[in-house]
Amino acid sequence: MSTTGADLDLDYSPSSLVPGFAAHLARYADDSARARTAMTVHRDLPCGPLPQQRLDLFPAAAPGAPLMIFVHGGYWQELSKDEAAFAAADFVAAGVSFAALGYGLAPQHRMPAITAMAADSVRRICAARSELPGAPSAVHLSGHSAGAHLVVSALLDTAGWRAAGLDPAAEIASATLVSGVYDLEPLTHTYVNDALGMDAREAREVSPLHRLPAGAPALPPLVVARGVRETAAFGRQQEAFVRAARAGGADVDELVVPDRHHFDLPFDLGQPATALGAAVARRIRG
Repeated sequence: MSTTGADLDLDYSPSSLVPGFAAHLARYADDSARARTAMTVHRDLPCGPLPQQRLDLFPAAAPGAPLMIFVHGGYWQELSKDEAAFAAADFVAAGVSFAALGYGLAPQHRMPAITAMAADSVRRICAARSELPGAPSAVHLSGHSAGAHLVVSALLDTAGWRAAGLDPAAEIASATLVSGVYDLEPLTHTYVNDALGMDAREAREVSPLHRLPAGAPALPPLVVARGVRETAAFGRQQEAFVRAARAGGADVDELVVPDRHHFDLPFDLGQPATALGAAVARRIRG
């Protein structure tokens, strides 16, 4: 098992298995720009007091449609909501509104601030959903890589939900986690931490794997997926999280998708002919 130094860096570098990964990042941006040009979109809607707390909302044609909020990846230090609307056309065509969520990045923001920012935005969207364009009837969450971590962190922020007077079980209908990182302690020994600057204590505090309840489920129905062509580290992360979530009583649909890797799997989110898209569509249908 890779545990230290260059080996661990490689294990937590998904691009090490995808030589042409930059083409997929370019497609995120191109497909997102195309969606903003071709579709109705409400850009930069505020969802919190900080300038980074903004979303781009693509409403479905029918009022009261479900809403899928997508949280982008980039190891908490790259990309933005501008590259996160690539699935908007698929969801809107299926009658589901779509929102790409922005958040502040490292090194300008520490990890506790990033997780708190994303969680606050999710809660504010839920609280104000009747006032959003299209007045969504139900909120579903999804996130890729670092975004998957932020989605789970938001769900497990019980103090934040309580302070807002909201019950996450009533507010969030489902969550989809794609190629996520759920235990951040190993990252403190890798290049990823150069921008994050976490010590072991902070990494543990922001790790969903160490915050899952042992008793009653605190999570909505989940889809937890990764590509079969991921590094061993992402396999271990998913296996450990799914095992712990199920032990806490969560309803988990786990996928290891053939012929997919870290960067192309997110394109399947809104495509019901794919394994991931079909699982997401089932959760949305309830």
